[in-house]
Amino acid sequence: MSKSIKNTKVLVTGAGGFIGGHLVKYLRNKGYQNIRAVDIKPLKNWYQIDSKAENIVLNLNHLDKCKLATKNIDEVYNLASNMGGMGFIESHKAECMLNVLINTNMLMASKEAGVKKYFYSSSACVYSLSKQRSANIDGLKENDAYPAQPEDGYGWEKLFSERMCRHFMEDFKLETRVARFHNVYGPLGEYKGGREKAPAALIRKVIEAKINQKKEIEIWGDGLQSRTFMYIDDCVKGIYLIMNSDIREPINLGTNELVTINQLVSIIENIAGVTLKRTYNINAPKGVRGRSSDNTLIKKYLNWEPEIPLKKGIEKTYKWIEKQITKK
Repeated sequence: MSKSIKNTKVLVTGAGGFIGGHLVKYLRNKGYQNIRAVDIKPLKNWYQIDSKAENIVLNLNHLDKCKLATKNIDEVYNLASNMGGMGFIESHKAECMLNVLINTNMLMASKEAGVKKYFYSSSACVYSLSKQRSANIDGLKENDAYPAQPEDGYGWEKLFSERMCRHFMEDFKLETRVARFHNVYGPLGEYKGGREKAPAALIRKVIEAKINQKKEIEIWGDGLQSRTFMYIDDCVKGIYLIMNSDIREPINLGTNELVTINQLVSIIENIAGVTLKRTYNINAPKGVRGRSSDNTLIKKYLNWEPEIPLKKGIEKTYKWIEKQITKK
């Protein structure tokens, strides 16, 4: 174990959430012993809890709470955000925009606390809508975020917060790292209630159809919209590698294994051993027509890119969600 890792005091915000919980576990396995985990949710609602971490409930919309969170901290992983799947993002634009308070206050508190490194979790929602009008999309390059035309609400907030990180690095010498996540999925996350992402929602629908012998599934949109999906283990590894790199610009963190929603449903059906009649809700939230990650830059910097095949990740996620549903 590296002495520097052992002695580094790390803060993970959004630690009670899906990605944050997995990141705390990853850092613990890397040898970090001083981890402060912060989330707005009551502890009983955290997806994962590391019993050896300093687990604190704080509302990071407020500067004084951010100062408490960053006290005596060396490195910050800021994953705190009020967000969800496309259904939530399209119907809660103001709430998504208010996330700017979290990152702004966290940057100010980190500067005051003398934090050495600061990671910000951005999103592929920052990319220009004009680049995402075809399902047969080429991978989005980092410079495709400008001229700016991100998704309304959530995308604008993420793009603005990226700029805040850049200027705090330029003006105050706070080393910031920014990753643009592309559709993260996996076990120990939302799979119902309205905030779940497409893979979890579709897995739940297939399992419920199988249990209820309904033989039918509703798909949002026409099923031809395309996406790439990154398994959570690749995500947390990528976060760690980017944080400990010299990458001082926003960078993609996602796969380039492009599939349509119809193809994703077929993968889940094969795992479940069922074939369902598909009905299409054209009026439901469906996001952009196509989105994929161009990984040229991350491979150049890290000689690595997210690599877990979609089928393998979906199988693991399916087993976990099936267990949750059958338990109930």
